[in-house]
Amino acid sequence: MWKGFKRRVVFPNRHEAGEALADEMTRRHLDKPIALGIPRGGVAVAFPIAKRLACPLEVLVLKKVPVPWSPEAGLGAIALDRTLILNEPMVASLRLTPEEIEDTARKVYQEVLRRDQLYRGGRFFPDLSGRSVILVDDGLATGYTMLAAVEFVRRRGAEKIVVAAPVASDSAVTVLAPKVDELVILYVSDALTFAVADFYEDFSEMQDEEVLTLLKRAAPSGAEPQPQG
Repeated sequence: MWKGFKRRVVFPNRHEAGEALADEMTRRHLDKPIALGIPRGGVAVAFPIAKRLACPLEVLVLKKVPVPWSPEAGLGAIALDRTLILNEPMVASLRLTPEEIEDTARKVYQEVLRRDQLYRGGRFFPDLSGRSVILVDDGLATGYTMLAAVEFVRRRGAEKIVVAAPVASDSAVTVLAPKVDELVILYVSDALTFAVADFYEDFSEMQDEEVLTLLKRAAPSGAEPQPQG
C-alpha cells in the first residue's frame, strides 16, 4: 500500500483525483494494463489513468446490496456474474435469513444487468487473461463493493489485480489489502466516521450520460461494439 498524503486532502473533483492517481500509476510496472471503473464515480477517476497509461477503459458494473429496512446501509455487493460478497459480521448481527439476503440480492442484480446493458451495449466483457487489471473507484468506505469487483476479475483470469482510489477508510484497506496484488490509495483515513464526499470539493452525483461520454472518449478510434453471444 502507498500513502501519498500525510495530512487529510480534499480533491477539487473526481477528474483531478484521477490525475493524482495517474501520477502514481505511471511509476508502476503494469503488463498489458486495463482500467475498470466502478460506476458511476469510479469511471471519472479511471479516465485520466487510462489516458496516461494509454490503456483501455471499461466499466465494471456492480452494486451495493442494502440492508432491507435501511437502504443506505450496505451488507455487501453483487457483481455482473452474480458474485455476491457479504459483510458476514454485519449479516450475523442483523440476523438476516438466507432467504432475505437472496431476495434483496436478486432485486439489486436486476439493476446491475440494466446498467451493464446501458453502459456496455451488449459488448463482450474484455478478456482479462494475462493483464494487469486496475480497479478504480472514487473512494472506498467499507471495501466490500470493491471486494466483489476483485473476485469478479479474479474469476476472469486477471494476471495482476491493482485497486486504486483517491481515498479509503482504514477498515476498507484492512479488508482489501490481503486480497489484491497492489493497493494504491492516496489518503487513508482512520477517522471514526468516513464519507467519501468529505474528500471532494465537488462530489455531485454523476449521470449515466456522463459515464457514456467518458467511455466513448476513451474508446480507440474506429472501435466497433461486439454483441454478446
